[in-house]
Amino acid sequence: MDAHLLAQSASPFHDLLGIEMTEWREGFARLSCRPGPLHANRGGIVHGGVMLALLDQVNAFAGLFCATPGHRRSAVTLDLDARFTAPGRIGALLVAEGRLVTAGRAVFFAQGEVRDEAGTLVAFGGSTHRFRPGSHDPAGVPA
Repeated sequence: MDAHLLAQSASPFHDLLGIEMTEWREGFARLSCRPGPLHANRGGIVHGGVMLALLDQVNAFAGLFCATPGHRRSAVTLDLDARFTAPGRIGALLVAEGRLVTAGRAVFFAQGEVRDEAGTLVAFGGSTHRFRPGSHDPAGVPA
């Protein structure tokens, strides 16, 4: 992926969870995470908070693509609605894809899903995000 886009997507939170941006373009984002023992809940499966974090992040990035070098776009999450459909297995790659549904001047809505490496749907959900100042412009603001 382009170095400018990698720099825009860098996050200490992603580092903590082991989340990697694997694709990012206008209206679409893809993240991946290979959960380890520290991602587990007491039942030995991936904690639901990991799936929520993947959905929140991938949906936000779907609405924040910025192709302008040296600029970025940002937002805050207003609402996140998710459903869990299967347990995430420790060690199995999780892939989250988010798609922008609609965007206005102040807010945007996106939908996403998380699948495991076998293609099983693990979680899905929608979210609403408010653009930070200047981020409604596709050209973004200076980083």
